[in-house]
Amino acid sequence: MGKTVTKKQISSMRKAFKEDPTAKIAQNAVTSNALSDVALRRDLVQEMNPTFSTKLDDWKVTNQKNSGRCWLFATLNLFRPGTMKKMNVKNFEFSQSHIHFWDKFERSNHFLEAIIETSDRPVDDRTIHFLLSDPIGDGGQWNMATNLIRKHGLVPKSAYPESRSSSATRWMNAILKDILRSSASELRGIIESGGSKSDARGHKEKRIQDIWRVLCIHLGTPPEKFDLQWRDKDDKFHRRGSMTPQEFASEFVDIDWENYVCIVNDPRNEYYRTYTVEYLQNVAGDPPVVYLNVPSGEMKEITQKLLEDGLPVWMGCDVGKQMERKRGLWDANLFETNELYGIEYGMEKSDRLRFGQTMMTHAMLFTGVDVVDGKPRRWRVENSWGADSGQKGYYTMNDSWYDEHMFEIAAPKDYLTEKMLDGLETEPVVLDAWDPMGSLA
Repeated sequence: MGKTVTKKQISSMRKAFKEDPTAKIAQNAVTSNALSDVALRRDLVQEMNPTFSTKLDDWKVTNQKNSGRCWLFATLNLFRPGTMKKMNVKNFEFSQSHIHFWDKFERSNHFLEAIIETSDRPVDDRTIHFLLSDPIGDGGQWNMATNLIRKHGLVPKSAYPESRSSSATRWMNAILKDILRSSASELRGIIESGGSKSDARGHKEKRIQDIWRVLCIHLGTPPEKFDLQWRDKDDKFHRRGSMTPQEFASEFVDIDWENYVCIVNDPRNEYYRTYTVEYLQNVAGDPPVVYLNVPSGEMKEITQKLLEDGLPVWMGCDVGKQMERKRGLWDANLFETNELYGIEYGMEKSDRLRFGQTMMTHAMLFTGVDVVDGKPRRWRVENSWGADSGQKGYYTMNDSWYDEHMFEIAAPKDYLTEKMLDGLETEPVVLDAWDPMGSLA
């Protein structure tokens, strides 16, 4: 084939398609039906029994609604079972909006600090272009959640309920992006005009006050203290009295989250080494996001052990790949699109990362596993899309999907092998700001 497509080539393709009966059948099916319905494998739908040899959840799912707060929901959902047990209640939610407020506030400061630090680079530098592309999105990572909890604590949902903007973040984010990009222009202008970084930080302080004002208008002012009282499932009344968010987190979260590390599977890079991503952070001055890269099978073994020991597992994945949302199903080959089109396409996981076909897009919670002869067959997942998707909000993942589309779990150091612990001591390799491992769930 030459540089351009010729009329002769088009004529040949038109003729070949017309004479191919399977192509015509596929055309008739797809032009009148959703591709996901036509290509869905019926045999897998019938085989995926949503029962599990280990099942931890007996609570209702949460709902992030029209927001990208899955990483915060998954983190707080991990804490929920222990808190419900401690309070002796059937159901409980931490305020996702509270921790969301502090993420927006801290991330705004971190972004403006990054703009000041890179002020000696041209504005069309690739890193600055990346920073400006989405300065205040909703997504995040495990380490970013722990940074917020460490500094700002937690509160019950009753002490800081949802607002319109926490459940539907589009307009609030649009305003914040405008303010932050405008502020970036102003900060660079101060330095380009001969001002110092100290001068720029003086202006930044004024803009951070503006961010605070906008966030309070949209989300409500976060409480310094709140009054805690509740009635448990035995109808016994409890009054704890006035508490700070830090006191509440310390007293009512029983998971040692400071002992957790992020384990990832990135087949592009060397295993048993740590990695970080430039400017992947939300709280300026706090520890950066650090990953320990391990083979998928070993990440899977840790996931299974944690579940069998009664601990749900925070995880990050490429959620939309080979997913049937209504039934709540994942399998590596759930849709037979290659067969439907009559063409071969696709890549290994490492090349999908290199060529932009995959990255972590969503965080959820493993709450169960079905083990046969010591090996996992399928996994149970608590999503945060409400009870209207999947099986009342829970999803079933065949084990084939784990290797292909899972990227990350958070796990206690106690579950790491000696080889992993040695790897955890390595100096983190710094990946570019735009690396796919810097994607935010």
